[in-house]
Amino acid sequence: MIPAMPASAATSSRQAQVSGTALRFGRLVVMGAVAVLILVAGVWGSWRTAPYVMLTKGRERGTIEVTRCEGQTCTGPFTPPSPGSPGHARMVIEKTAAVKKGRSYSVVVMPGGDEVVRSGPAGVLYAWVPLGGALLLASVVVAGGLRRTRLAWVMAGSGVALLTAAFVTM
Repeated sequence: MIPAMPASAATSSRQAQVSGTALRFGRLVVMGAVAVLILVAGVWGSWRTAPYVMLTKGRERGTIEVTRCEGQTCTGPFTPPSPGSPGHARMVIEKTAAVKKGRSYSVVVMPGGDEVVRSGPAGVLYAWVPLGGALLLASVVVAGGLRRTRLAWVMAGSGVALLTAAFVTM
């Protein structure tokens, strides 16, 4: 016959089990919230230019020839695709590694100003670069904090694919 455990030992064992379960649940909730926050920040960062690049119907489109680069921006004249449309003498595009002086780029005019963003596949992929970085960062949280390695590998692979595609098309 097995001797019975004292009541205090059984109670402390049960309390340790309950607190361990509560800690695991708390870790899952906190790490899940951190992963979601990182992904929301990535979408938020991408959404500044993504709608203008992806949904171009009804927006002013054309090309910009970069004539001058200073600091974080480059400028140049904007030429619309149809000859009857008015052009702009000076428009501003963000200076990136892909924007070079003397080259022309297809762009979409951002509403309410003199700023343009790249259009086409390069513009779409570049607009979603913050999400690619967020996917990479969140994959670390998902793997380490949530212990969901398959999901983390999928997220990391998606982030690397997005960043690589943006780099290649630029």
